[in-house]
Amino acid sequence: MQSMLIGLVYDLRDDYRDLGLDEEQLAEFDRPETLAAIQGALESAGHRVERVGHVRALAAALVAGRRWDLVFNIAEGLAGRSREAQAPALLEAFGVPCLFSDPLTLAITLDKPLSKRLVRDAGLTTAPFVVLTERQDLDRVNLPYPLFLKPVAEGSGKGCSTRSRVENPGELAEVFQELSSRFAQPVLVEPFLPGREFTVAVVGNGAVIRLALVAEILFNHEPDDEIYSFENKESSAQRVAYRLVFDETAREILRQALAIYRLLGCRDAGRLDFRLDGAGKPCFLEINPLAGLHPELSGFPRMATLWGWSYAQLILAMLEGGVARLAGRE
Repeated sequence: MQSMLIGLVYDLRDDYRDLGLDEEQLAEFDRPETLAAIQGALESAGHRVERVGHVRALAAALVAGRRWDLVFNIAEGLAGRSREAQAPALLEAFGVPCLFSDPLTLAITLDKPLSKRLVRDAGLTTAPFVVLTERQDLDRVNLPYPLFLKPVAEGSGKGCSTRSRVENPGELAEVFQELSSRFAQPVLVEPFLPGREFTVAVVGNGAVIRLALVAEILFNHEPDDEIYSFENKESSAQRVAYRLVFDETAREILRQALAIYRLLGCRDAGRLDFRLDGAGKPCFLEINPLAGLHPELSGFPRMATLWGWSYAQLILAMLEGGVARLAGRE
């Protein structure tokens, strides 16, 4: 691969602290060590890296005429239901090639109920659900308790805690009010799935899958050890372990994960989450086409390490897949 000038587009936690955001509001944004690790991996292959920053810095650079051979986009966006689509939409408008999924896929996948509807309509397995927008919607909930509630368009475990599991209509109404007020968005309600939890890491496009791993998520004995909560994700190095699995359950999860990855139009890389129901059946939870890439805390790199890949190998496999896709080879 020829040496390229690669723009790095991201949301850095430190850039938003002055806005008064708390740690949970900052959870989806990146740490300095993530940027350093990505830049180091790309430069190890002879590429030049320019740190661009968040979507407003990207907009200013594009208007000023700045261009790159390719953009490595991990920007989550600050606000709005389609915030993850903002940076790639700008790049698409200016004709700059971009790594990872396009604006449509990023908008769809951030909306958990929308992606679950598409998955369900394709005949793949996801738990039944109800979306609550107003208090009167509580009357439409006809699902077996216990239930689990989460905001419809958040990541990094935001809004997920021991409070999210409710046992009766009174708790349902109380937690719905808390989440809808706190996050100013509808709330997804689905049966609490009591089985094992898994995550799937995928690198590739179409029929060319460069990496596809299924790992069971193993929690320690904290009070919220049944839930991949915001607290568990923030302290994942201490609280969460990953174990690669290759049994029959893992093969079925991988089959569904690849089908969903392709169905939703994911490109270059993505991570999908599943949990088993009471009968041991895998149910799709959500998909993240902009998976965390912190070299020590994020699940994707930790799974690649278990497989025997270095961090640089993982990042360069994503890059090589994206370049091959843009050239029409994947």
